Amino acid sequence: MKEIDWSKLGFHYTEPDYIVRSAYHEGVWEEPYATKDKFLHLHVSATCLQYGQEAFEGLKAFRGVDGKIRIFRWRENAKRMARSAEGLYMAPVPEEIFGKAIHLALEKNMDFVPPYGTGATLYFRPLLIGTTPRLGVGPGRDFEFIVIPSPIGPYYPGKFHCTTFVVNRHVDRAAPYGTGTFKVGGNYASSFRATEPAHAQGMDCLFLDAKYHRYIDECSAANFIGIKKLSAVSHQPSEIEYLTPRSSAILPSITNDSLMTLARDKGYKVTRRHIRLEELEQMSEAAACGTACVISPIDKVIDPEKNKIYHLSDQPEPILTDLYHSLKDIQYGRAEDRHGWCEVIE
Repeated sequence: MKEIDWSKLGFHYTEPDYIVRSAYHEGVWEEPYATKDKFLHLHVSATCLQYGQEAFEGLKAFRGVDGKIRIFRWRENAKRMARSAEGLYMAPVPEEIFGKAIHLALEKNMDFVPPYGTGATLYFRPLLIGTTPRLGVGPGRDFEFIVIPSPIGPYYPGKFHCTTFVVNRHVDRAAPYGTGTFKVGGNYASSFRATEPAHAQGMDCLFLDAKYHRYIDECSAANFIGIKKLSAVSHQPSEIEYLTPRSSAILPSITNDSLMTLARDKGYKVTRRHIRLEELEQMSEAAACGTACVISPIDKVIDPEKNKIYHLSDQPEPILTDLYHSLKDIQYGRAEDRHGWCEVIE
């Protein structure tokens, strides 16, 4: 195992021994191979540079309490990358190629899988780019698929803690029926004008829908979760509602999908619909969720234009805390994987 201070890792790139690559040319994907070459040999007119033909993914492998490694729901990442590829008119990476690349990246970088109990994981960043040289507007016909592994720590330092979000009505992350449902770099680049000023103030950015600026869309680069208690007197699970936005402009989060499944398992009502910003007043808990942050509880949401602050809680509350630990217990092998989400590497 590498000499790394695992406890001090943040969500930053750490150089692995190998990355994995596979090129697509004349309709055929080559067999994935491992290489120490971390640089792209790319024509300056490649369609990824000229016209933004690029998509990526993010997933993790966990060293469990039993010492075994668990890769979490990689097939769902393969399916989502295929949808992103189709959305940008790229050749989808076959699930078989995607899986081989992930497993090879793990095999060649076993020393970078953090020990159990450190809070760190091995993160995989699958990347798909168009490599055809082209100046005329149009899609490429050649592509390269790359898997970049890196050990990471928590996305938000301080582990499971609350974050303040600020509403921005002057920057739209993605338009309805645009590329918002695809995991492409342009969605993130377009958000920087809002997220970077928020980060400079020690906060993060809450995006509203681009059409009306009325409904909650995304929490920076993550999905939104809200918890409502439907009864002031009953504490039955059926009286707890797990709310998340339904939108044609947000990324379908695999973490959110997993949490919704766990919420249903616990008897909660799970609802996907348009959520007005004002509904934050009715929520007992709220959070951002995604592969990187898992769950990041929200303590308050500031709406500067309306001179309004929605107060939630300055510490993680029980329902989201329980969901967070339920998911982590599955990923680390501390609880039964009833849904078959983890591929266990002996």
